[in-house]
Amino acid sequence: MKHSKMLAPIAMLGVFALALTACSSSSTTTSGSGTGPTASGLASRGPITYVQGKDNSNVVRPLIAKWNAAHPTETVTFKEQTDNANQQHDDLVQNLQAKNPNYDVMSVDVIWTAEFAAKGWLQPLTGKMAVNTTAMLPATVKTATYNGVMYAAPVTSDGGILYYRKDLVPNPPKTWAEMMSMCSIAKAKNIGCYAGQFAQYEGLTVNTAEAINSEGGTIVDASGKPTVTTPQATKGLQNLVTAYANGNIPKEAVTFQEEQGRTAFEAGKLLFLRNWPYVYNLAKTDASSTVKDTFGIAALPGATGPGASSLGGHNAAISVYSKNKATAHDFLQFLTSPETEKFWATQGSLAPVLSALYADPTLVAKLPYLPVLKTSIDNAVPRPVTPFYPAVTKAIQDNAYAAIKGDVPVATALSNMQKAIQAAGGQ
Repeated sequence: MKHSKMLAPIAMLGVFALALTACSSSSTTTSGSGTGPTASGLASRGPITYVQGKDNSNVVRPLIAKWNAAHPTETVTFKEQTDNANQQHDDLVQNLQAKNPNYDVMSVDVIWTAEFAAKGWLQPLTGKMAVNTTAMLPATVKTATYNGVMYAAPVTSDGGILYYRKDLVPNPPKTWAEMMSMCSIAKAKNIGCYAGQFAQYEGLTVNTAEAINSEGGTIVDASGKPTVTTPQATKGLQNLVTAYANGNIPKEAVTFQEEQGRTAFEAGKLLFLRNWPYVYNLAKTDASSTVKDTFGIAALPGATGPGASSLGGHNAAISVYSKNKATAHDFLQFLTSPETEKFWATQGSLAPVLSALYADPTLVAKLPYLPVLKTSIDNAVPRPVTPFYPAVTKAIQDNAYAAIKGDVPVATALSNMQKAIQAAGGQ
């Protein structure tokens, strides 16, 4: 999964309005009055629209054609958005604010689920709308849950993995300290040691969260209060700051998003790279790749073993304004069926949410990174689950970037981050 820059911080007035909206939507969902939007259309069937970002891998169209052939009176129309995450988010917000009934089922980035649920825009998947999650990876179910209620169906997941030069490092590092000790190999070869996504955008939130979570720290607690000034969180961010200061993270890496890191690794300029699974096939097949036969994959290194990846992926949610929610519910089940999940994986190189597929011999033969990816997802931690995510991620990016570049001490950066996250949530 590639991540785009997130939205600008939410103004305080908007934050308080959002909090009021969240309270209002909660009462509508649980009142049982039968008059709110969550109570309408539950048994209705008919045509629906599915909204998702650009179908670059031609996954969505064949799936919808298959559904439509089997459901001629409940056809699905594909509303294709751009491939820019910010624009996808804004499009959903605008149409949900307008109560557009034609945005029946929507592909929602895992970091948007809480925001949209708090605003009362998503149909709770409870009662007759419930989706069976017993076969799904637990971490993926958490991304679809807000305040103990499931609001979306996990469709695809994603987790960070470590790419390494197996011709230079026969056995991949299991811990951060072990990986840092191997940087002498990179220096002897006159290449960079380790890079991730350290430019000032959503990827930096991902990498900072992984560093903090891998040391046993957290960014927010279960109630959404910031927790970034603990010794564990300090150690996590300090790992990145120290590696950048001593050159183990090359200076140019503070400009890297996913693609810059991938091209540097494929060009043989890095010993280790943290990135998403999509890199695997490209590094194997790109004509310009110099590491086709010399790279390996492993779980991200942590403090004492596998690190905590930040969880990526997309969920499918039903709009509360949909008029044909029975059809929409059946379409969710279709999107998460074993057959469809295999298609997401083989056609789109997207991580399935069904646990058993990671041991499927046919799939593993086609996608050798699946067992490593499962370890990553099993140890993954969702990014902060909060309705104020745009402001929270900006607080993380701004302050982590300042610390990594050496503009402020780690303690100051984390103190500022704590205050900014508190302000974002009105705490």
